[in-house]
Amino acid sequence: MQFTLSFVGQFSKLVIITSPILVFLIMLIVLLALVCARTEKWKYSESLYWAFITATTVGYGDIRPKARLSRILAVIIGITGLMLFGIIITIAVHATSAAIKLHVDSAVLPVLSAL
Repeated sequence: MQFTLSFVGQFSKLVIITSPILVFLIMLIVLLALVCARTEKWKYSESLYWAFITATTVGYGDIRPKARLSRILAVIIGITGLMLFGIIITIAVHATSAAIKLHVDSAVLPVLSAL
């Protein structure tokens, strides 16, 4: 349980530190989604759904852009999503490493020194 709490604490702290970048990337995805909604004449909710599915690189294909501008923006949304989730994954890896250093290394070192 201590390990999990350490991870959550580290993860939360790093998300707060990087929140300006994360918010910027999320807002960019939303803005591009709204442009695509107007271009494609989609509902805003459909456009936001499509943009975040595109940003996660899942791309179900149930909604797809037909206009050239929307297709270009889809590529930009995909690249932006890669950056967004790359940062989040990096934060999770760093938080895991910090929690391991704090808990696992401190538990293993006394055992290894006794050998």
